[in-house]
Amino acid sequence: MREISLDKIVHRDQTVLLIKFEKDFVLMEKVKQLRDVKFSITHRCWYILFDAGTIKKVVDLFSGVARVTVANTVTTSLVKDDGGATTTTMGDKLLTLVGEKLSLKGYSDHTQRAYQDQLKGFMQYYKTEHPAMLGEQEIRRYLLYLIQEKSVSRSTQNQAINAIKFLYEKVLGEARRVYHLERPHKELKLPSVMNHHELQSLFSSCANLKHRLMLSIIYSAGLRRSELLNLRVGDVDLHRCVVHIRGGKGRKDRQSILAKSIIGDVTEYISTYKPEHWLFEGVGKQRYSETSLQKIFKRAVARAGIRKAVTLHCLRHSFATHLLESGASTRYIQVLLGHNSVKTTEIYTHVATTDLTQLVSPLDRLYLKGK
Repeated sequence: MREISLDKIVHRDQTVLLIKFEKDFVLMEKVKQLRDVKFSITHRCWYILFDAGTIKKVVDLFSGVARVTVANTVTTSLVKDDGGATTTTMGDKLLTLVGEKLSLKGYSDHTQRAYQDQLKGFMQYYKTEHPAMLGEQEIRRYLLYLIQEKSVSRSTQNQAINAIKFLYEKVLGEARRVYHLERPHKELKLPSVMNHHELQSLFSSCANLKHRLMLSIIYSAGLRRSELLNLRVGDVDLHRCVVHIRGGKGRKDRQSILAKSIIGDVTEYISTYKPEHWLFEGVGKQRYSETSLQKIFKRAVARAGIRKAVTLHCLRHSFATHLLESGASTRYIQVLLGHNSVKTTEIYTHVATTDLTQLVSPLDRLYLKGK
């Protein structure tokens, strides 16, 4: 197989990538496809301005045509910081850049953590190679590793693809080159819903006013946990019975329902706890943590004697399902939940029991005939 080597030097006061190979007509025609590539008589090889994106383009260009060898000077320079000192690993520098880019683009804390966790795994898998040197084949191999060896869920597979796409497209500045990677078929998983008796037991098990109110508002308004914790004191309108959700999923504002039955609790809570900025404050008047909220829910579930598997998000599922069962339209519920598409909201038609209660089981009919 043909051989190509890449090296980095300073040429005419510019940092360039040298593309070296023995005289070969096929490779010469290939290298000319690179934009702004030039031939150096001094170094007797082709060269192009150096950056991580250019390296990847060169590797992709010769994929399947030649074996590309990269000099240490190239991979080392990819992880230099602005002061010129190398970081401990290639991944450290890139993960820092990923975090900065995610923050600048306004991604939620949860998404930032998820993307960085996925990319840590990706970089650990190819620990000796910079991501800029990897092609689609290597990405596919990693995704197969997640599926076949790690047995990750379909949602985790999609999350890994999204994180890798973000790295290449937004951080390394490449074109949308991985959109055609196959995504797993979406599973139709029905949401877990709590019945009215379970919900009453759950709320009754919370003697602490603050804890009970947090869970009540999630169910009352159909909130995600991050949306509850991001509520400010002024976001609850007691006169209109409305909760204003700022920057929900997709950075969209919306309004939802505040149950009249908990207005007294809200008033008492504000009078007792005197929150200043966040409606629910933690230590040092900071925003209440997701971990603490999860613990409150788990303890309440245990005290209420609820045996089925439920999560905090089940309160949101229950809100939507119970509204649907009471006759609310899916379009109205879509707006309250902040879904982009009504198709997402229609999943609740599979768990609503309004029509099911009108049906008679064939087994019951069998016994009725026998009587």
